[in-house]
Amino acid sequence: MTNPRSSAIQYAHENSTRFLNELKEFASIPSISTDETTKAAVLQAAQWVANHLRSLGMGNIQIFPTAGHPVVYGDWLGAGNKAPIALIYGHYDVQPVDPLNLWLSEPFTPDVRGDYIYARGITDMKGQIMVALDSIEAILKTGQLPINFKFLFEGEEEIGSPNLVTFLGAHKDLLRCDIAINPDTGTLSPDIPCITYALRGLAYMELRIFGPDHDLHSGIFGGAVLNPAQELCELIAGMHDAQGRVTLPGFYDQVRSIDPEEKEELARLPIGDQYYLNATGVPALYGEAGYTTIERLGTRPTLEVNGLLSGFTGEGSKTVLPAWAMAKISTRLVPDQQPSDVYQQMQSYLEAHAPKEIRWSLITMHGGPASISDRNSIYIKALSRALETVWHKPPVFKREGGSVPIVLDFQRILGVETVNTGFSMPDDNMHSPNEKLHLPTWYRGIDTFIHFYFNLAQ
Repeated sequence: MTNPRSSAIQYAHENSTRFLNELKEFASIPSISTDETTKAAVLQAAQWVANHLRSLGMGNIQIFPTAGHPVVYGDWLGAGNKAPIALIYGHYDVQPVDPLNLWLSEPFTPDVRGDYIYARGITDMKGQIMVALDSIEAILKTGQLPINFKFLFEGEEEIGSPNLVTFLGAHKDLLRCDIAINPDTGTLSPDIPCITYALRGLAYMELRIFGPDHDLHSGIFGGAVLNPAQELCELIAGMHDAQGRVTLPGFYDQVRSIDPEEKEELARLPIGDQYYLNATGVPALYGEAGYTTIERLGTRPTLEVNGLLSGFTGEGSKTVLPAWAMAKISTRLVPDQQPSDVYQQMQSYLEAHAPKEIRWSLITMHGGPASISDRNSIYIKALSRALETVWHKPPVFKREGGSVPIVLDFQRILGVETVNTGFSMPDDNMHSPNEKLHLPTWYRGIDTFIHFYFNLAQ
């Protein structure tokens, strides 16, 4: 008797070139969700996903409009009532490409160079979506899917999923499932299989500082008027102390400590400071004193400046005292911290430290709490066995520094846990120029998901 797993994996290997070409086609769509000028392209990506689901034989395909970009739904329920239902989540939107001049190839013309393919969104997360779908095709074309599937693909993850919670609440019955699968995380290296069991949360905000009612001549007025750009820098500098700790009042009050067993488990991760030095190109690492780099990246909260704007920034010189200054600021949160609390903590910090010579405003943008999963759940064990089958070694467990708010929303609204996985790597340049995906790992990811789906049936 033919082994259904072996048949599916053989099919995947025989169709690897076509799988890659379909990924290239998907990644060629400039579905930048934050840019109003690419709204049509975001819709095009949604339609591409819907058509691909149809080509696989999935049913009940719908493109739901939202107040922003649409949600794509589909399902396949042919495994029967006794088989579990897995909800596959993904996002088809991507980050902006700036700065364009740093790309070595066109961001939306996927380019294979050696073992890597380069394009915006190729690893975050169009390549991860195709891992989940290509593995389903491989099983369905060679036999019977062992479990039921539902699909939920959004176009607003890169702007904080502002309309997804409303969609989940309005479609709870449609989305009813036993487990959610989120392939929007990653691994550590091509040789190390990995399971992410915790994700940090996010609170994103914009701080604006106002001084004079128009730009001033810095020679005539400099020394008599407080410079908003200078004051913005002073306020930002005060948001950390000499030990690298965030100084917002009450910022650490709800931070959950890790127990000795988890601390020991994280210490086993085969990745150290030298890896992060090589991946970033910085001369030295930085962070909160008293914690290892791995602990700081997953178990501790942070505050980062994501962008600054003020005054004259063009070529040459202009002696201007700017009327205003702006900073984009994000905080990464750990379990038990709430974005609403952090916004208030920033408000309190500014009230205590901003001088009377300027005015300021704080705009809260998007965010979500952190999430953490049970490493011993039957679903994570099913994924662990799949990874070990393909990589021939057991996976390591890690916390992820990034944020995927939908994981907590699934738990809160749909009442289901999420298995987080994926095959991107820390040096894949997500959100940066020359975003890439390691193709040998991507192909192994398809094999892994084939085993994972069969394991879930058991």
